[in-house]
Amino acid sequence: MSRKNLWAPWRLDFMKSLAETASDAEPADRGCFLCDCAASDAEPAVLAEQHVLHRTEHAILMLNRYPYVNGHLLVAPTTHVLDLSDLPRDTRHGVSDLIDLGARALRRATNCQGYNVGFNVGRCAGAALPGHVHAHIVPRWHGDTNFMELLGGVKVIPQAVEDCYGALKEAVVEVADGA
Repeated sequence: MSRKNLWAPWRLDFMKSLAETASDAEPADRGCFLCDCAASDAEPAVLAEQHVLHRTEHAILMLNRYPYVNGHLLVAPTTHVLDLSDLPRDTRHGVSDLIDLGARALRRATNCQGYNVGFNVGRCAGAALPGHVHAHIVPRWHGDTNFMELLGGVKVIPQAVEDCYGALKEAVVEVADGA
Protein backbone atom coordinates (compact mmCIF):
# COMPACT_ATOMS: atom_id res chain seq x y z
CA MET A 1 0.00 0.00 0.00
CA SER A 2 1.52 3.30 -1.00
CA ARG A 3 0.98 6.42 1.04
CA LYS A 4 0.06 9.69 -0.56
CA ASN A 5 0.88 13.05 0.97
CA LEU A 6 -1.40 16.02 0.94
CA TRP A 7 0.71 19.16 1.18
CA ALA A 8 -0.96 22.06 2.99
CA PRO A 9 1.77 24.56 3.90
CA TRP A 10 -0.80 27.26 4.69
CA ARG A 11 -1.76 25.28 7.83
CA LEU A 12 1.60 26.00 9.48
CA ASP A 13 0.46 29.42 10.70
CA PHE A 14 -2.62 27.80 12.22
CA MET A 15 -0.56 25.11 14.00
CA LYS A 16 1.82 27.73 15.37
CA SER A 17 -1.14 29.69 16.75
CA LEU A 18 -2.29 26.58 18.64
CA ALA A 19 0.99 26.50 20.54
CA GLU A 20 0.27 30.02 21.75
CA THR A 21 -3.26 29.23 22.98
CA ALA A 22 -3.21 25.59 24.09
CA SER A 23 -0.76 25.12 26.93
CA ASP A 24 0.11 21.67 28.13
CA ALA A 25 0.47 22.99 31.67
CA GLU A 26 -2.35 21.92 33.96
CA PRO A 27 -4.29 24.59 35.85
CA ALA A 28 -3.08 24.79 39.45
CA ASP A 29 -6.57 24.22 40.86
CA ARG A 30 -7.22 21.07 38.81
CA GLY A 31 -4.74 18.85 40.63
CA CYS A 32 -2.81 15.89 39.27
CA PHE A 33 -3.73 12.30 40.07
CA LEU A 34 -0.13 11.19 39.39
CA CYS A 35 1.19 13.66 41.97
CA ASP A 36 -1.47 12.43 44.42
CA CYS A 37 -0.31 8.84 43.86
CA ALA A 38 3.36 9.81 44.18
CA ALA A 39 2.88 11.63 47.49
CA SER A 40 5.17 10.03 50.05
CA ASP A 41 2.58 10.39 52.82
CA ALA A 42 -0.17 8.50 50.99
CA GLU A 43 -1.71 5.71 53.06
CA PRO A 44 -1.30 2.11 51.78
CA ALA A 45 -5.09 1.73 51.48
CA VAL A 46 -5.23 4.89 49.34
CA LEU A 47 -2.38 3.62 47.16
CA ALA A 48 -4.21 0.32 46.63
CA GLU A 49 -7.41 2.21 45.76
CA GLN A 50 -5.41 4.23 43.21
CA HIS A 51 -3.89 0.97 41.87
CA VAL A 52 -0.30 1.94 42.71
CA LEU A 53 1.81 -1.19 42.34
CA HIS A 54 5.23 0.14 43.36
CA ARG A 55 6.72 3.44 44.40
CA THR A 56 10.32 4.57 44.66
CA GLU A 57 11.93 7.89 45.48
CA HIS A 58 11.92 8.83 41.79
CA ALA A 59 8.90 7.16 40.18
CA ILE A 60 5.64 5.27 40.57
CA LEU A 61 4.26 2.21 38.78
CA MET A 62 0.50 1.88 38.63
CA LEU A 63 -2.29 0.12 36.80
CA ASN A 64 -4.15 2.38 34.39
CA ARG A 65 -7.72 2.89 35.60
CA TYR A 66 -8.91 3.27 31.99
CA PRO A 67 -6.82 0.65 30.18
CA TYR A 68 -6.33 0.14 26.45
CA VAL A 69 -5.98 -3.57 27.27
CA ASN A 70 -5.92 -5.75 30.37
CA GLY A 71 -2.79 -4.93 32.39
CA HIS A 72 -2.10 -1.48 30.90
CA LEU A 73 0.43 0.18 33.25
CA LEU A 74 1.60 3.75 33.81
CA VAL A 75 5.05 4.82 35.02
CA ALA A 76 5.48 8.41 36.14
CA PRO A 77 8.21 10.40 37.84
CA THR A 78 7.37 11.66 41.31
CA THR A 79 8.20 15.13 39.98
CA HIS A 80 5.48 17.02 38.07
CA VAL A 81 7.15 18.03 34.79
CA LEU A 82 6.00 18.36 31.18
CA ASP A 83 8.85 16.54 29.45
CA LEU A 84 11.47 13.87 30.12
CA SER A 85 14.20 16.38 29.32
CA ASP A 86 13.06 18.40 32.36
CA LEU A 87 13.96 15.54 34.71
CA PRO A 88 17.31 15.00 36.43
CA ARG A 89 19.26 11.98 35.19
CA ASP A 90 18.61 9.90 38.33
CA THR A 91 14.86 10.43 37.98
CA ARG A 92 14.95 9.39 34.30
CA HIS A 93 16.84 6.27 35.38
CA GLY A 94 14.24 5.65 38.10
CA VAL A 95 11.46 5.84 35.50
CA SER A 96 13.38 3.43 33.27
CA ASP A 97 13.91 1.00 36.15
CA LEU A 98 10.17 0.94 36.87
CA ILE A 99 9.38 0.42 33.19
CA ASP A 100 11.60 -2.66 33.37
CA LEU A 101 9.97 -3.84 36.61
CA GLY A 102 6.49 -3.30 35.15
CA ALA A 103 7.30 -5.18 31.95
CA ARG A 104 8.72 -8.16 33.88
CA ALA A 105 5.69 -8.20 36.21
CA LEU A 106 3.32 -8.07 33.20
CA ARG A 107 4.98 -11.12 31.66
CA ARG A 108 4.69 -12.98 34.97
CA ALA A 109 1.09 -11.98 35.77
CA THR A 110 -0.52 -11.94 32.30
CA ASN A 111 1.66 -14.20 30.15
CA CYS A 112 1.80 -11.43 27.56
CA GLN A 113 3.98 -12.21 24.56
CA GLY A 114 5.22 -8.65 24.13
CA TYR A 115 4.45 -5.11 25.12
CA ASN A 116 4.54 -1.55 23.86
CA VAL A 117 6.19 1.24 25.85
CA GLY A 118 5.46 4.82 24.93
CA PHE A 119 5.29 8.41 26.10
CA ASN A 120 2.58 10.75 24.84
CA VAL A 121 4.32 14.08 25.45
CA GLY A 122 1.95 17.00 24.98
CA ARG A 123 -1.77 17.20 24.30
CA CYS A 124 -1.26 17.06 20.52
CA ALA A 125 0.55 13.72 20.95
CA GLY A 126 -2.45 12.22 22.71
CA ALA A 127 -1.55 12.93 26.34
CA ALA A 128 -4.73 12.96 28.40
CA LEU A 129 -2.68 14.43 31.27
CA PRO A 130 -0.16 16.57 29.42
CA GLY A 131 1.25 18.37 32.46
CA HIS A 132 2.88 15.29 34.04
CA VAL A 133 5.03 13.19 31.72
CA HIS A 134 4.41 9.45 32.06
CA ALA A 135 5.02 6.21 30.19
CA HIS A 136 2.46 3.62 29.14
CA ILE A 137 3.32 -0.08 29.18
CA VAL A 138 0.71 -1.94 27.14
CA PRO A 139 0.88 -5.76 27.13
CA ARG A 140 0.33 -7.51 23.80
CA TRP A 141 -0.56 -11.04 22.70
CA HIS A 142 -0.46 -12.66 19.27
CA GLY A 143 -3.90 -12.22 17.75
CA ASP A 144 -5.14 -9.79 20.40
CA THR A 145 -7.03 -7.78 17.80
CA ASN A 146 -10.28 -9.53 16.90
CA PHE A 147 -13.62 -8.95 15.21
CA MET A 148 -15.02 -6.92 18.13
CA GLU A 149 -12.43 -4.22 17.62
CA LEU A 150 -12.35 -4.43 13.85
CA LEU A 151 -16.10 -4.51 13.23
CA GLY A 152 -17.62 -3.05 16.36
CA GLY A 153 -14.97 -0.53 17.29
CA VAL A 154 -15.02 -2.02 20.80
CA LYS A 155 -12.11 -3.41 22.82
CA VAL A 156 -12.96 -6.32 25.12
CA ILE A 157 -11.08 -6.20 28.43
CA PRO A 158 -11.36 -9.72 29.89
CA GLN A 159 -10.55 -9.01 33.54
CA ALA A 160 -11.81 -6.62 36.21
CA VAL A 161 -9.31 -3.86 37.01
CA GLU A 162 -9.27 -4.89 40.69
CA ASP A 163 -8.48 -8.53 39.83
CA CYS A 164 -5.75 -7.43 37.44
CA TYR A 165 -4.32 -5.14 40.13
CA GLY A 166 -4.15 -8.03 42.62
CA ALA A 167 -2.31 -10.31 40.19
CA LEU A 168 0.08 -7.54 39.14
CA LYS A 169 0.75 -6.45 42.74
CA GLU A 170 1.77 -10.00 43.59
CA ALA A 171 4.00 -10.20 40.49
CA VAL A 172 5.64 -6.82 41.21
CA VAL A 173 6.51 -7.95 44.75
CA GLU A 174 7.98 -11.21 43.40
CA VAL A 175 9.97 -9.51 40.64
CA ALA A 176 11.20 -6.70 42.92
CA ASP A 177 12.34 -9.28 45.48
CA GLY A 178 14.20 -11.22 42.78
CA ALA A 179 11.95 -14.29 42.84
